[in-house]
Amino acid sequence: MLRHAKKLIGHAANGEPQQSERRHFFSMMGRYGFTTALIGALGGSLFSESAMASISREEEAREKAADTVLVMATGYRLGASRAYPIMQLNFKENLQNFSRGKLYVRLQPGGQLGAGGALITKVQNGTIAMAQHSISNLSAFAPEVDLINIPYWCGANQHLVNLVTSSVWKDEVHGKVEDRGFKVLSYICIDPRTVAVRQGLLDHPVRTPDDIRGIKFRVPSSQILQKVYRLAGANPTPVAWGETSSAIKQGVADALDPSVEALYIFGFTDVLASISTIQSVPDAQVYTCNKGWFDARPADVQDAIMQASDVTFRENLAKVPAARAYAYYEMRQAGIDIYSPSDDEIAQWKAKCGHQLATWNDLKTQLAGSLDKFNELLAATEVSNGYYVDSNA
Repeated sequence: MLRHAKKLIGHAANGEPQQSERRHFFSMMGRYGFTTALIGALGGSLFSESAMASISREEEAREKAADTVLVMATGYRLGASRAYPIMQLNFKENLQNFSRGKLYVRLQPGGQLGAGGALITKVQNGTIAMAQHSISNLSAFAPEVDLINIPYWCGANQHLVNLVTSSVWKDEVHGKVEDRGFKVLSYICIDPRTVAVRQGLLDHPVRTPDDIRGIKFRVPSSQILQKVYRLAGANPTPVAWGETSSAIKQGVADALDPSVEALYIFGFTDVLASISTIQSVPDAQVYTCNKGWFDARPADVQDAIMQASDVTFRENLAKVPAARAYAYYEMRQAGIDIYSPSDDEIAQWKAKCGHQLATWNDLKTQLAGSLDKFNELLAATEVSNGYYVDSNA
């Protein structure tokens, strides 16, 4: 537990709590419990005895009064939303409040129960009710969602938001995801994936695909993302996320593609030289729950869960520009060059690996059902469904 707590409350070098606050956190954890200490630390109440006692009483009362106590696990520490708007405490509060106290959420943040595929497996088999993970990691369980990793059709934030809130996406994709044991709750928009290169590799930021020709490019489990960087001319190198930082430091991989916000949150400030915002593919997250667990809830609780999910999604969208500004500032302060390619340079990326290439047709047909259905999805990226998100990097 102490090891997890250290991870969850962070390090002063990243603008997080100082040693004195960390020691006080452990003291409050011993007296009031883990959840209360985390909420107090995030809300600025850690050094107020009366506030901590009040939080503890409220959490105890909520849990005791709830009809259902559920575990919601994430890979991110509480407080990460300053630079990476995962909104996990918001979601906890919304689920409890919209259900009128019928639900109590035990947060398990910071990878305490695993991250990525490990969390998805636990949701699928019902070990935990809810989890947050990337859409790309979900693709290993529900391949249809991997459509978003085809480049340059929904990479921009607003295009992604338009897509995942469209009726055609929900009709064609959500049903198939549910067949595999998941209920999609709330998407989390961050920013598009990038091209981030290690120190000592190039003497300038990546501008065009020619700059990454032959380099070892770290990729996640998505087969589509592996194909993207192969088309761009790089050498895709699958590396587990937990091993990526050391792989970059040791030269096992030369580059990687998470959003600027993710690179900051996961501590890549000391290994990168530059980050290029090529706007190709969303680096988006999603909250899912076990479909059987959801179906077993009363109708009013199901409605409350979906209302809480929608409100949390809207809160995420509002937070995106502030989180981006903070992450960009911190990365630049660390000496990392963040480069925005010109329209002509983006056109070269699109020409190399964009969705319009015939090489994607088989995957479009396989995952969407037909080229015509993919084109319906493509058209949906241009239609607003009442959700706005800032797309300017």
